[in-house]
Amino acid sequence: MQHSASHTLFEAARRVIPGGVNSPVRAFGAVGGEPLFMAQAAGATITDVDGNSYVDFVGSWGPLILGHAHPAVVRAVQEAAARGTSFGAPTSAETDLARLIVERVPSVEMVRFVNSGTEATMSAVRLARGATGRDKLVKFEGCYHGHGDSFLIEAGSGALTTGTPSSGGVPGAIAAETLLARFNDLPSVEALFEAHRDDIAAVIVEPIAGNMGVIAGEPPFLEGLRDLCSTYGALLIFDEVMTGFRVHPRGAQGLYGVRPDLTTFGKVIGGGLPVGAYGGRRELMEQVAPLGPVYQAGTLSGNPLAMAAGLATLQRCDETLYARLEDLGQALEAGLQDVAERHGGVTVNRVGSMFTLFFTDGPVRTYADVLRCDLQAFGRLFHVALEQGLYLPPAQFEAAFISGAHRPADIERLVAAVEDFLQAT
Repeated sequence: MQHSASHTLFEAARRVIPGGVNSPVRAFGAVGGEPLFMAQAAGATITDVDGNSYVDFVGSWGPLILGHAHPAVVRAVQEAAARGTSFGAPTSAETDLARLIVERVPSVEMVRFVNSGTEATMSAVRLARGATGRDKLVKFEGCYHGHGDSFLIEAGSGALTTGTPSSGGVPGAIAAETLLARFNDLPSVEALFEAHRDDIAAVIVEPIAGNMGVIAGEPPFLEGLRDLCSTYGALLIFDEVMTGFRVHPRGAQGLYGVRPDLTTFGKVIGGGLPVGAYGGRRELMEQVAPLGPVYQAGTLSGNPLAMAAGLATLQRCDETLYARLEDLGQALEAGLQDVAERHGGVTVNRVGSMFTLFFTDGPVRTYADVLRCDLQAFGRLFHVALEQGLYLPPAQFEAAFISGAHRPADIERLVAAVEDFLQAT
């Protein structure tokens, strides 16, 4: 495949954009080579500026559960744009989408829209601190909750991929308020509560980690977090920016039956447009301005285009869609596990329509397991798959996604590509 047009655009971008990209993982730093510039997409197919088409298993990093440019979503956005792109005033679409989220997620009685997952998690933590009068936050190694100062301590996603688990520019005083625990290791959390029993405002966790690859929170671990928070008067925050409406009609909390105090959303609720949200029990959410003392605001929050895309997407996230996604996911998992058993050296993790192929032997259930992966092998697979017209996340530590637009043949192509790669190595 030729990528000359992408190369030209990348060279131009590097002169005016740091690293030539507006989010680090797009730079292909973890797999080598230069990023592809995309021109258009439809369904499960994405096409770059050189005219090369790929079966897309990135899906804009999760929101495109219906596939690219779904006609109903495109139509909803076009109709909303024709009425006005932004008002800086309330619209009925905000209430409609909020009502839909509240109806589907039992733990959420009120919700506030923001513009990104990072805004959602930052706001949820501020609310937890305001509601409890405490300052400390417990997070987990390898979990990524956006680029807020409190979260860039042993973070996942791009921070893990680039080998910089912390970030410059994070004040030491803020970092000191973040306590680190080990994912799927409840005793590590118990020890923190014993040492800081009156100081912990909240525990924030991805119930299914997606930023150190896909690693499911084990039920006893998630249930234990709920019990610890209830015992010590802290709030449990589920970061469902990635998993919300992706793995289950009620998110990961619906899948596991664990009820958090606060939940953050993003990705699917915007149907491909920038959006985030946080919500929870009414008495907590009523502490947010203008009703309460916890201030949070955003000029473009509840943007009518994002609300229209989110409504059109969630209205089509029904039992038929989730059944189709599970069927495709099961077929992929079974195929990759069969390949792994015959060739060794790889492990498959999947929850619903999220998956990761790890280049390591044995189960991957912790951050330490992730760090044993062969990053060079994943990078080689990425480029082999790319040449075969398959677009995977350009980093071992990022989740891949299946959409409702994928077909069984797309799954079979990916399984065959992985087998071909393993046979050749």
